[in-house]
Amino acid sequence: MKSSVITFPGSNCDRDMDVALKKFGFKNKMVWHDDVELPKSDLVVLPGGFSYGDYLRCGSMASNQNNEICN
Repeated sequence: MKSSVITFPGSNCDRDMDVALKKFGFKNKMVWHDDVELPKSDLVVLPGGFSYGDYLRCGSMASNQNNEICN
């Protein structure tokens, strides 16, 4: 099976997810959030999520990434 892990500035554990998917036999591709095309995939993973808060403001960084590029 094929998988894709979306990576963006401030994402959390994206490399860990890559290792885990490969251990389970997935052919994984790391995809930068700005890429125009998503590879053909059976599974798409958006890593991150903080159970105790987003103290580094990674979610905010990701949501404003396109705005920063344009300005």
